[in-house]
Amino acid sequence: MKLFFNRIGEGRPLIILHGLFGLGDNWATIARQLATHGFACYLVDQRNHGRSPHSPDFSYPLMSEDLFELLQDQRISQPILLGHSMGGKTVIRFALDHAGIAIKLIVVDIAPRYYPPHHQAVLAALHAVDFDQVRKRKEVEDMLRNALHEEATVQFLLKNLYWVSDDRLAWRFDLDTLSRSIDSVGDAMPNDRVIETPTLFVRGERSGYITAGDEVEISRHFSTASVVTVPAAGHWVHAENPKGFLEAVLPFLNS
Repeated sequence: MKLFFNRIGEGRPLIILHGLFGLGDNWATIARQLATHGFACYLVDQRNHGRSPHSPDFSYPLMSEDLFELLQDQRISQPILLGHSMGGKTVIRFALDHAGIAIKLIVVDIAPRYYPPHHQAVLAALHAVDFDQVRKRKEVEDMLRNALHEEATVQFLLKNLYWVSDDRLAWRFDLDTLSRSIDSVGDAMPNDRVIETPTLFVRGERSGYITAGDEVEISRHFSTASVVTVPAAGHWVHAENPKGFLEAVLPFLNS
């Protein structure tokens, strides 16, 4: 599958993968900062997200192969891979499937373990939007805000709202496929091999996605992994504390 991407900057290739219901553009602010440090940042829309193709098939092995195809098509060698949440699991799966291609990995606020489904409220709010009836962005915004009561989540989801035609709105992500595949979003990564690629795990101080127990498992399955905590940030680490995020990753990127 040929993935859509935007490139910001020149220099060492840094592939950035977003999380569930996200898109590459979520990382544009961080990418512009990283570009000043000599990185060519590829902001990728994963399958069924953003402007990339939709498919009824959705799994980490498939997303790993999508990424491999992108690297081949763009003749990118020795990339650094950075993934947030779902994107972080894609990065881990890629490192297992294609050992030796990436020179560094950055996994943001996710561990390799299984996570039970926990997006039911978001899915219900998204499905409640009937685009046969809705005609204004403000109507969708109000519906999401009334259902979710979290402004950051509402604004995050609204980035996916676009005009299909002059009088019809739609989501950029494939809501039906993601709903059917929501169990697989939490899939554990294979733990029968050790990843030797230098890896940095970044977690938010207020997030519970990477626990002390996860750190023990990470040390078992990554030979050179380290974990750094960004203060004053939850799961959307890069958006909630961009300065702290950059301070956490730049030493690793430049080492």
